[in-house]
Amino acid sequence: MNEMTGTARANIAHWQERCDMAAAFRWTYRMNLHEAVANHFSLAVNEDGTKFLMNPNQMHFSRIRASDLLLLDANDPKTLDRPDAPDPTAWGLHGGIHRLVPHARCVMHVHSIHATVLACLADSTLPPIDQNTAMFYERHVIDGDFGGLALGDEGERCAGLLKDPKTTVMIMGNHGVLVIGATPAEAFNRLYYFERAAETYIRALQTGRPLRVLSHEIASTTAAQLDDYPGYATQHLAELRRILDTEGDDYAS
Repeated sequence: MNEMTGTARANIAHWQERCDMAAAFRWTYRMNLHEAVANHFSLAVNEDGTKFLMNPNQMHFSRIRASDLLLLDANDPKTLDRPDAPDPTAWGLHGGIHRLVPHARCVMHVHSIHATVLACLADSTLPPIDQNTAMFYERHVIDGDFGGLALGDEGERCAGLLKDPKTTVMIMGNHGVLVIGATPAEAFNRLYYFERAAETYIRALQTGRPLRVLSHEIASTTAAQLDDYPGYATQHLAELRRILDTEGDDYAS
């Protein structure tokens, strides 16, 4: 059962957004896309995207509740001096993106296994070999300039790769993957499908046999169709929340 009363919830800003984010954290854990107490999700909550929610420093995804999320300001230079300061690498990466890329409303970064394997290949391009990989055709960018932990200007550099609104996934070379979306549902749906797409590609490579790659025309058409598929991402997260609610999970507390 959720621990918080309706009155307590009403006193916390952006409650529904917080609940969506908390559900995304819980399912990322269940799918084993998380990594220990690392990795970070954020969600812009003001018009220009500079104020955003993010997970607390080193809190396991399986325990994050809606009320736990930090509310941060990308333009506040004293953020890391707060008693509840976020992880410095999360602040560097997500703060830079929210400050410089207003359309990147929700940002999810993980080191999931198959996406990270893809990020370790000399050519990290994801070719369109099935419907899921085609979803990301001409919609991903590769960051080939890994420079260690996301401190200093790493966030600003990565933000520069996301300026084109068509780019929704950044394959972070030698690192992991970062996806963006207009909502938590859109970003999580994209994260889910990118990991599945990467797994399909990696497993196909493991066969050592030639790949059946879709043509530019078919891949482009498929990607556009999936971009416009009505309500799919929203319903995906809504169903996951219903499962959590049925189980009595405390994510929305």
